[in-house]
Amino acid sequence: MQYMYLEKFNKFLKTVDLQGYRKKYSHIRFVEMDLDKEIQAIVLLYKIYWDEKRFIPFDDFYKIYLEENKEAIEEFRIKTTMCKNCFYRGLEARIYRTWAGLITQIHAGYVAESVFGKGNVFMSEDLDHKDADIRVEYKEHKLNYQIKKMSYKGVRSAKAKPTKKLDGEPIALFYEIPESKVFENPKKRDGNFRIPYIRFMEDKRTERFGNGFIVFAKETFLPKKKEIDAKSK
Repeated sequence: MQYMYLEKFNKFLKTVDLQGYRKKYSHIRFVEMDLDKEIQAIVLLYKIYWDEKRFIPFDDFYKIYLEENKEAIEEFRIKTTMCKNCFYRGLEARIYRTWAGLITQIHAGYVAESVFGKGNVFMSEDLDHKDADIRVEYKEHKLNYQIKKMSYKGVRSAKAKPTKKLDGEPIALFYEIPESKVFENPKKRDGNFRIPYIRFMEDKRTERFGNGFIVFAKETFLPKKKEIDAKSK
């Protein structure tokens, strides 16, 4: 069963028009201030894509988000003093960026579930705020995975430090995301592959879908599972 959800999520991610969304939203950054907790999208994202396992396109997700948070969103807009047109254009782009980032993280949860087994992997907003993007409880071992994106310029994603720490072993998953032009033109003038391309291709923990999504593969979690299994014999 756990493999079924991973396969479905893979198919879903491969249908996303990343280039189209980037073209539509990359230049729109009107709403970059901190959003009130009531109108943040993270709870709804976990609810739909992890708890309910409804793999819907961004446009459908955004409609649900607007409908469920209509009054709170408008109250926040009024507080910002922004005009409706600018605010809602900016909000849509802002929620898209949150959506694109979190669904790849949720995908990693399904990959982990395919390795550790159904019922052993947990994801939620509460865990996210406690430095556990993915929580695994397997054979009396508790693992708290935190996903950290890293560019080739050495810039890493960062979160605010959690006020409460979870029990278990913290595991940081650093992974690099080459620019799209690296894949479009992977070779240098001398015919040799570019170093960022080589580095990505040699990292068996990640893979790139045809539309540009970079996701974790099972190799991310298999070594730890094998280690625990070996200790349990």
